[in-house]
Amino acid sequence: MLRGASAEARSVLTGKVGAQRTLDENATLGDQLLAVAGVLRAEPALRRITTDASVATEAKAGLAQQVFSGKIGDTTLGVVTEAVQQRWTSSRDLPDVLETLGIEAVVRSAGAQGRRISDELFAIVQMVDHADGLRGALSDPARSDEDKAGLLTGLLDGKVLPATLRLVTQAVRSGGTVVRSLVDYQHVAASVQDELIATVHTAKPLSDQETSRLTQALGKTYGATVHLHVVEDPSLIGGLRVEIGDDVIDGSVSTKLDTARRRIAG
Repeated sequence: MLRGASAEARSVLTGKVGAQRTLDENATLGDQLLAVAGVLRAEPALRRITTDASVATEAKAGLAQQVFSGKIGDTTLGVVTEAVQQRWTSSRDLPDVLETLGIEAVVRSAGAQGRRISDELFAIVQMVDHADGLRGALSDPARSDEDKAGLLTGLLDGKVLPATLRLVTQAVRSGGTVVRSLVDYQHVAASVQDELIATVHTAKPLSDQETSRLTQALGKTYGATVHLHVVEDPSLIGGLRVEIGDDVIDGSVSTKLDTARRRIAG
């Protein structure tokens, strides 16, 4: 969660990146912002200087132009130059925000198909979670990021949107765990579509009518369009557990039984 100056900087930059562009322009902007975020993460000295409040904004802008000019387009360079002139609560917030803005641009590059992206990322997370060999390969420190990205590309190429595949390769290179990054990207992708994601754990498949009722009820409660990601978990026995934002609504039978056992034991 961004705080103080970083939250204000994020708001300023969002206005610049959210302008109307063609799909190709958004794809280029997204790729380049993600690349700049990677450079700033890999170069702590550069990150510290460009976020140091004691350094003149003109000097930071000049340094950013010196480092990135000729390597990224004028639009991206304008966003990066504006970014380093903002105040930041933490130096790590700068690459984090540029990464998020890059992800948003990549999602926009899918145009009308952008709503598919969060679903595809969710399906990929489920695939990784249920494949011990794949999960182990992606967490193996002996494997390079290029090797891991190539592994996922081989599995997914032609089966998901190009924008989704781009986010998958970014998750590998983000510095965190692949699954955690993919989950974060799901929420960013949904936010571009003005949606909230609700992850629903259920013991059995939901009918279309149940899905519709739950979507409407959550939408009314949260005052937003809600998109469901459903996970079947027989251990729940019955009922549902819903995770939306920081909230957990647990109406599963297993939880109720556990609660009853604790009360009896107490």
